[in-house]
Amino acid sequence: MKKFLSSAAMLLTAVGLSACTAKANQVSNEINETETSKNEFMDLKGKKVLVAYFSWSGNTKYAAQYIAKKVGADEFEIVTEKAYPTEYQPCTEVAKAEKEANARPEIKGKVENMDQYDVVFIGVPVWWYTGPMALFTFIESYNFEGKTVIPFCTAYSGPSQTLKDIVKATPKSDHRNGICIVTKEMGGKDMDQNQVRIDKWLGEIGF
Repeated sequence: MKKFLSSAAMLLTAVGLSACTAKANQVSNEINETETSKNEFMDLKGKKVLVAYFSWSGNTKYAAQYIAKKVGADEFEIVTEKAYPTEYQPCTEVAKAEKEANARPEIKGKVENMDQYDVVFIGVPVWWYTGPMALFTFIESYNFEGKTVIPFCTAYSGPSQTLKDIVKATPKSDHRNGICIVTKEMGGKDMDQNQVRIDKWLGEIGF
């Protein structure tokens, strides 16, 4: 049975679910757990940048806000019209049903003038081996052709297909290697420990 993955590690443990497949469990905590593209080392400094993210436990929000501050980006939080349950088990059930139905949950608000952005970071927690279905609602709401899309995710163990799925969903974009930020906490409690790795990653992709 497929498993629901989130950045809330303690909750994952509580229901006895493994965070990833055996292969994913062997993935290290280094910044480029899953290569999503070839880095061309083109300088992205000075570009107009957006950091768009969905966050459930708070870990992805912490990472997104840190990235935005480091690169001088605007932020857009992907928020569903109907909130996900705050308790783990009910949330897993909703997320599983949405994935099986290939649902596109409605989201609140819109990015103002998406055309102005040259670079878009897109970040989510890992749920059921990919991102929440609201991720795809967001991506399908805009034209990313010609933009540089950079994926990132937070997870208990590893990225699974999440980074690759973001790349696959934006086929007409340029891409840079993504990062999976591994944490065994929730609510952003230990995310400051990842700042050095995030800084290194940003330098490697052109910031």
